[in-house]
Amino acid sequence: MEGIDYKTLLEEIYIEIEPLFGRGQVASYIPELGRIDGHQFGMSICKNNGEEFVIGDCDKDFSIQSISKLYTFALAYKTVGVKLWDRLGREPSGTKFNSLILLEQEKGIPRNPFINSGALVVADILLQEFSNPMDAMLEFIKEISGNPDVCINEKMKNSELACSYTNYALAFFMKSFGNINSDVDSVLELYTSLCAIEMDCVDLARSIRVFSSNGLNPWNNERILTMSESKRINAVMMTCGLYNGVGDFAYRVGIPAKSGVGGGIVGVIPGEMSIATWAPELDHSGNSLIGLKALEIFTTRTGLSIY
Repeated sequence: MEGIDYKTLLEEIYIEIEPLFGRGQVASYIPELGRIDGHQFGMSICKNNGEEFVIGDCDKDFSIQSISKLYTFALAYKTVGVKLWDRLGREPSGTKFNSLILLEQEKGIPRNPFINSGALVVADILLQEFSNPMDAMLEFIKEISGNPDVCINEKMKNSELACSYTNYALAFFMKSFGNINSDVDSVLELYTSLCAIEMDCVDLARSIRVFSSNGLNPWNNERILTMSESKRINAVMMTCGLYNGVGDFAYRVGIPAKSGVGGGIVGVIPGEMSIATWAPELDHSGNSLIGLKALEIFTTRTGLSIY
C-alpha cells in the first residue's frame, strides 16, 4: 500500500506494546523454552516487492515451534496433493492444540494440520515420501527464506522430546486407527526436530512471502506452490492457525497466520506482504500476547486486513 510510513508505524507499535511485558507467561512445559527471557519483542515486515522494515529483537533466533507446521503442511501438500485430505481434516478444532478429545469420535483423523495430532500425521507422510525428510524440510525452508544457515537447536529438541508424553499418546492413538504408518519413535523424532528449528523474524517474514505471492519463490519468481495450493494453505491458516484462539485473532487482526509456543507469529496479506513477530510471553491459548497486540495495531492502523 502506498503512503504508509512503516518505519514510524513500527516505532509506534513498539511504544504501545511495552506496557504488556509481564502479562503473559513463557511456555514452561518445555524446560528449555521456560528458560527464555520473556522481555523481548521483534517484528519484521517483508513486502512482496522486497522492501523490508524491522524493529526490536528482529534478528534474534528463536525456536519456531508450531510455525514449522506451516512449512511441513506446505511441503506435504506440494508432494502428495489432495490425498493429504484422506488423513486430515481442515476445520478448526475448538480444543487445545494437544488435545485427544476429538480423535476417538473422529476415528483418528485430526481436525487440521496445525494441531499437534495433525502435524504428527504430516510428519508421518514426510517420512513415507522422503528418504531423509528432515533434510528435505530444511532445504525447503532455506530456499524460501534465502538463509542457508537455518538449523535445528539440538538442546531444544532434546528438551522437548524428553517431555513429549502427550504427543506420544496422540501418535499411538492414531496408529491404533491406522492413521500413522511409520514407527512412532521416528515420527516423534522428526516432529520435535521440526519444532526446534531456529529462525529470526526477518527470515520468517522472508520465507512466508511465498504465501503472500501466490506460491512464487520470492527470490527468483519460480513457482513453488500452485496458486490453488497457496490459496488453500492461506485459508487453513485463517481458520486454524492460532489454536483455539483463532476466532479472536480473526476478529482482532484479520489475516491468515500461524503461531508457535516459542512466541512467534507469522502472517500474510495476500498480494501485499508477509509479517513476523516474536515475543515469548503467551496468552491462555498459547499465542504470543504481545505479538497478537502488535499485529492488531498494525492491521487497524493500515487497514490491511482481508476483511
